[in-house]
Amino acid sequence: MTLLELIEAQAARLTEAGVSFGHGTTNAFDEAAWLTLWRLGLPLDALDEHAAQDLTPAQCAEVQSLVGERIASRKPAAYLTREAWLQGVPFYVDERAIVPRSFIAELIADASIDPWLSERTRRVLDLCTGNGSLAVLAAMAWPEVEVDAIDLSADALAVARINVERHGLQQRVRLLQGDGLAPAQGPYDLILCNPPYVNSASMAALPAEYRAEPELALAGGDDGMDFIRTLLRAAPACLSETGVLVLEIGNERPFFEAAFPRLEAAWLECSAGEDQVLLLTREALLRGQI
Repeated sequence: MTLLELIEAQAARLTEAGVSFGHGTTNAFDEAAWLTLWRLGLPLDALDEHAAQDLTPAQCAEVQSLVGERIASRKPAAYLTREAWLQGVPFYVDERAIVPRSFIAELIADASIDPWLSERTRRVLDLCTGNGSLAVLAAMAWPEVEVDAIDLSADALAVARINVERHGLQQRVRLLQGDGLAPAQGPYDLILCNPPYVNSASMAALPAEYRAEPELALAGGDDGMDFIRTLLRAAPACLSETGVLVLEIGNERPFFEAAFPRLEAAWLECSAGEDQVLLLTREALLRGQI
């Protein structure tokens, strides 16, 4: 059996089992390719190069076992491989932290946020940092800044520490534990936040793969805005005069606009459209205070 044939067979198993995607892949073939290449120790971008390679029965059995674990456990593949990729950068992850997939990473990488910054931008906060991926990407994108990374979960911060050290950023990324902005040591020129925002009805309908993640990182209350209400009230005091907040809210724009009708937000386009991530200036936050 060739590598491509094995991947196609595993994709069929994943499809038949009805697993859910969204933690790094969006379909059965890509998920099968990821698991197969990882198990065989091949580069994740090397499928075309190795597609016709003949595999031994032992190699096939190893892949089949891993895919079987993915189906039986319903854990995201990243929890099985202990690795996730965001904008081409590898990150360690395990069940202590949510699998990184923030659209804010795209906006950092494609410089969409840069027009809102200046030569005076020196301090950045990644709030609800999880495994630390946005903090690391921010430090990589803007070499002149120092980054604070806050999370309520000590477990998540332990994972974040692994990634900060993995990328050699201990001198520029500081990890702080606490609830919301309580441990913040601003003022910050930029706050990045991918908070818990899933509303109660959506939480109840989540597939098992998402329920395998820490609920603390997902659940946002009845309308998904519980954490965000507190954040928007506290944010102006933590921002510099020209500071901005970049906030990810997923599919909750209707709830956001209902909760904050007076806020003037700039919606930032990403691969999922213009409704996922918004930017708020300090002035807009002050004008729109509820």
